[in-house]
Amino acid sequence: MARRIRIAGQVQGVGYRDWLVGVARAHGLAGWVRNRRDGTVEALLAGDTPGIQAVLLACRRGPPLARVESIEETLAEDPAEPGFARLPTL
Repeated sequence: MARRIRIAGQVQGVGYRDWLVGVARAHGLAGWVRNRRDGTVEALLAGDTPGIQAVLLACRRGPPLARVESIEETLAEDPAEPGFARLPTL
């Protein structure tokens, strides 16, 4: 199971990507996270349903300095690489 999400709000410059790497790894997920030039954060989350649901719930709150306004979620293909990584800005 994999989901691609796009998080909007005050999510850049607040440690969101590093925070999400830690949360995703703690739940055993594979995938990646990156900033987008439009000010959103995009991530690919792959793993078991309970792990993805837990991370999605955490993403709605984000790290302490973040202010999440919305999350768009779509089905996705599993990542080609194992583990969870922080990618460069797209």
